[in-house]
Amino acid sequence: MGNTAVVIGGGIGGLAAAIGLRRIGWDVTVVERAPMLDDAGAGISLAANGLRALDELGVGETVRAASRGQYSGGTRTPQGGWLARMDGSALEKAVGTPIMGIPRATLHRLLRDSLPAEALLIGSEAGSVEQIGPGTVRVDCGDTVMDADLVVAADGIGSNVRSRLFPAHPGPAYSGSTVLRAITEQAVDLRTDFELTWGYGAEFGHIALHDGRAEWHAVLDLPTGTRFTDPLAELKSRFRTWHAPIPALLDVTRPAAVLHHDINELRTPLPSYTVGRTALLGDAAHAMTPHLGQGACQALEDAVTLAAALATAPSIEAALARYDAERRPRGQAVARAARQAGRMGQQLSHPLAVALRNTAMRLTPSRATTRLILRHHAWVPPRLK
Repeated sequence: MGNTAVVIGGGIGGLAAAIGLRRIGWDVTVVERAPMLDDAGAGISLAANGLRALDELGVGETVRAASRGQYSGGTRTPQGGWLARMDGSALEKAVGTPIMGIPRATLHRLLRDSLPAEALLIGSEAGSVEQIGPGTVRVDCGDTVMDADLVVAADGIGSNVRSRLFPAHPGPAYSGSTVLRAITEQAVDLRTDFELTWGYGAEFGHIALHDGRAEWHAVLDLPTGTRFTDPLAELKSRFRTWHAPIPALLDVTRPAAVLHHDINELRTPLPSYTVGRTALLGDAAHAMTPHLGQGACQALEDAVTLAAALATAPSIEAALARYDAERRPRGQAVARAARQAGRMGQQLSHPLAVALRNTAMRLTPSRATTRLILRHHAWVPPRLK
């Protein structure tokens, strides 16, 4: 009888973990509490490290075909002046690919389609996870109880598994910012593939998608829990004087398409990504702010690293020790870098600090900017096959 695993959480990280485990011969069940996987979400950027992970999972080519390369654009002021230009061709030369933009729903669907339907237990919540012996973990899903050799907790930033494993950990903390985002209803005539615009305590960005539509996001420094009666109307008012194409992107968005979430993070690092035969993965392990666009990429790295360790280590315990040793330093370092990027970017609101940052960015050579990006993008995955 082969090894068995239960993956808790059917998001990008959980599905990727299930694909990786199946590729090394494990029998996997994904438990997702949502009654249906409706592919919700806006857009996502995949950097070279995430794309390489997808290659190892066997879905990289399919994902690339549904994505659009981000070759042109950069960072701007609300008046339209350029602070820094992005050179996607230079990035492609350095790491083999530009950043790719894809609707989150499309990525989620492609990952899900790589798994057999019987591997997905939808509409079932993992009520408890308990190690009942040295080599067995029991997952209680109400009417269904499963015993497995391994549990992978990919149940997101509010992870119930994490809170049970680390009851003294303070859990997620509000970053100080909230994000509204959507995909436009129709194709948009854009001059660039990707842009970020930084104002005082505010950011607006877009990525162009494969079908001509665009994903946009607006990040605002606001008290936690702030909500608007008409979010789209609020954004049109706040960004009405910002440069093109920002007003036009909002104009071709349906009000019902706008998603609004506070940005939370695991500001206090976990002491371990594993406890016994349970491994934490993705946001459950290292939820970070979106300022580097690395959240999903880090979850994909986790998935491949875990599968590779289980395929080659002499025991499951040794594999989990290796997974923690390899993933925890990198995941937590990227989370710190994302937090710092937010503080120096969108979250700056003092006029003098903003002016100093803008001047520094204008004077920084593009080669130096590319080197900074490569710190996170140049990861090479272990081989699964």
